[in-house]
Amino acid sequence: MISRIITFILFLGLALSQAADTKKRPNILLCFADDWGRYASCYKGLDGLQNLNDVVQTPNIDEIASRGVVFKNAFVGSPSCTPCRSALLSGRYFFNTGRGAILRDAVWDSSIPSWPLLLRDSGYHLGKMYKVWGPGTPADAPIGGQKYAYQQAGGDMNGFSHNVTKLVSQGVTVEAAKQKLLDQVRANFTTFLDANKEGKPWTFWFGPTNTHRIWVKGSGKALWGIDPDTLKGKVPAFLPDVPEIREDLADYLGEAQAWDASCGAIFEILQKRGEMANTQIFISGDHGMGGMPRGKCNLYDFGTNVALVAAGPGINSYPKIGSFAGGPPPRVVEDFVWLPDLAATFLESARVAKPAGMSARSLWPTLSSDKSGQVDETRTWVVTGRERHVDIARDGNLPYPHRAIRTKEFLYIKNFAPERWPMGSPKMVTDMSEPTADELEKSTFVAYADMDASPTKAYYVAHRHDADMKQLYDLAFAVRPGDELYDLRIDPDQTKNVANEPAFAEAKKKMETQLMDLLKKEHDPRVSDDVIFEKSPFTDGSGKEKKLGKGK
Repeated sequence: MISRIITFILFLGLALSQAADTKKRPNILLCFADDWGRYASCYKGLDGLQNLNDVVQTPNIDEIASRGVVFKNAFVGSPSCTPCRSALLSGRYFFNTGRGAILRDAVWDSSIPSWPLLLRDSGYHLGKMYKVWGPGTPADAPIGGQKYAYQQAGGDMNGFSHNVTKLVSQGVTVEAAKQKLLDQVRANFTTFLDANKEGKPWTFWFGPTNTHRIWVKGSGKALWGIDPDTLKGKVPAFLPDVPEIREDLADYLGEAQAWDASCGAIFEILQKRGEMANTQIFISGDHGMGGMPRGKCNLYDFGTNVALVAAGPGINSYPKIGSFAGGPPPRVVEDFVWLPDLAATFLESARVAKPAGMSARSLWPTLSSDKSGQVDETRTWVVTGRERHVDIARDGNLPYPHRAIRTKEFLYIKNFAPERWPMGSPKMVTDMSEPTADELEKSTFVAYADMDASPTKAYYVAHRHDADMKQLYDLAFAVRPGDELYDLRIDPDQTKNVANEPAFAEAKKKMETQLMDLLKKEHDPRVSDDVIFEKSPFTDGSGKEKKLGKGK
C-alpha cells in the first residue's frame, strides 16, 4: 500500500513537473534601435508607394518577419529619445512620466514601475546591451542602471561606420572589419546567456545606437554598396531630391543595414543554443530619422511611425504560397499600435500583473490571432506628443508643446504654442547672408537645435534663399499654425495642411475633440490648470551648447 502511495506521489510530481514545463514562461528579446524609423525591406510595397524601403536590405529582420507579424501602423509615444523610452518602459503616456517627459536634464522617477524590473522581480534573468534609457539620470535607471549591462566585450557597434572605416584604413577588409564589430555583439550576448546559471526565463534589451547620427559621409556606398542614385524618385515629398540629400539618406540606410546585421548576430546565437523556440522577439526603434526635416522631434509620420516586427511562441504567422526572404511572407497587421503597449504585452507574456497607472494595453489579442489587416477593431488611432527636447536654442528654455492623433485617414496636430519655433531658435542662421563652411558647420549644431546636425541640415541652410527651397525650408523650420490637419488619402507625405479648408471642418472638429478628450482623461499636464512643463525644473536646462548634436 505504502509503495503504491509513493509511486502515485512520484507519478503526480512528474506530471506536475511536465505540466509546469509546458507552461514555461518565454524569453523576451527586445531589439530597439535609435532613430531607425520604419526602414526594413519587409516593409517594401506596404504603402503602395516607392520609397526608401525599395532600396534597404534587412535579411535578418525579414527572416523574423516571415515567422511572425509586421505591424504597418506602429507609432511611438513621443518622437524624442528619452520621452519615448520613458513611455515604453512604463507603459504610460510620456507626459505622465515626470521629468522623463523631456530629453535634456531628464530624471527618472523611481516610484514609476518599469517592466524590466517587474520581470526581474518575478524571476526573470535580466540583461541589456548598450542604450536603454536616456540621456537622463540615473543612467538606465528603469532597467536597474548598469547592474544588468553585458557589454564588456566592447561597444564599437555604436559607431559602426566610423569604426569600420578606421579598421579599413588600417588595411582590414570591409567584411573582416564588420565581423570584428559583430563579434563584440556576439560575445556580449553570449556572456549574458552564460550568466543565467539557474536556467531562468530571461529578458534582454539590445540597443545599439549606430543609426543615431553622426556617421561617415559616403559610408552607405563604401560599406554597403548603396548607390545614392538608386534613391531618385524615392525621396519623401518634403525633401529635395538632390545628390546631397540622397547621399545622406544612403548613408543612413547603410547604418540600418548594419543594425540588421547586429540583430542577425543575436539571432545566430539563439539558433545555435536552441533558445529560439522559446524566445519572443520584438524589433523596433524610438522614432524617425534625426537630422532630417519633419523627422525626429516632429509628430508627422516621418518622426513617429516606426517599424515593429514580432515573432516567437504564441505569435501567429500568416504563411501563404510564395517566397519571402527565403521563407513565407509575413502576416501584415494594420491595427494602430502604440509602442508603450509593449510594456503590457511583455507583462502578459511573463504572467505578471499590470501595475496601477499603466495606460498600455496588451497586444496579445492581435499577436495570437491568425488574421491579417485590421485585427482588433478598437485599434484605429494613436496619440503622440512632445514637450522639450534640447534647451539652449529656445528663449527661456520653453518647450515646443504639441500633441497629435493619427487615424487611417487623417493626422491632426495641436500646436499649443504656435508662436514658438518648432525646431528651436533660428539663432545664427538669421545673421548669415552667404555662410562660410565654418558657419555652416556651426549652424547645424546651434541653429534649430531640435534637428540634429547633418549634411541635409547644412544643405537647407546654405540654400535657404533659393526660390525652389522656400516652401521646403518653411515646412522644416518656420512657425506653424495652432492646428494642422493632413488628408492621408491624397497626401501621404503630409505636406498640405487642410485644417482651415471648409471641406475638412467636420473632420478637424471630430479629431480635435477626440484628442482633447483623451488628454483630459489621461491627465496630461499640458491641458490642466497647472502646466508643469512651463515651470522649473522642466525649464531649467543645462545651458551647455557643446552637448548639441551629440547624444540627443
